[in-house]
Amino acid sequence: MTINEQQDEIIEEFELYGDWMDKYEAIIQLGKELPLIDDQYKTDDNLIKGCQSRVWLHSEYKDGKVFFTADSDAIITKGLISMVIKVLSEHTPKEIADSDLYFVNAIGLNSHLSPTRSNGLLSMLKQMKAYAVAYQVKELNTQNNG
Repeated sequence: MTINEQQDEIIEEFELYGDWMDKYEAIIQLGKELPLIDDQYKTDDNLIKGCQSRVWLHSEYKDGKVFFTADSDAIITKGLISMVIKVLSEHTPKEIADSDLYFVNAIGLNSHLSPTRSNGLLSMLKQMKAYAVAYQVKELNTQNNG
């Protein structure tokens, strides 16, 4: 499934909910379903800067794709990172770096999150894209030197 197909799936899912209380419940549920990050990756190096809550994000690059795992000490934030992982994980660095993440606005998150949560979500997205760009550079260096 492409990044845009994943986003469209989330948008369709959120259209089923009548009000924001239902949407928050769905976000919390997504957080509960997030596969746990291995404790060895819950380090200060993996903490996302700019988040009010503590959010750990780990990335791995294998078989040409980036795989993300994460955790947070806040249930809403855990749900938010879960959605972003669902959209971006298991794609190539180029796909992630070039992606336009429109689902955040399409489901209304931008207007229903507190400013600190919005900033945190932006920090998560920036960090994931930064990992993707770093893997792209590493890939190019390997190709050029290999």
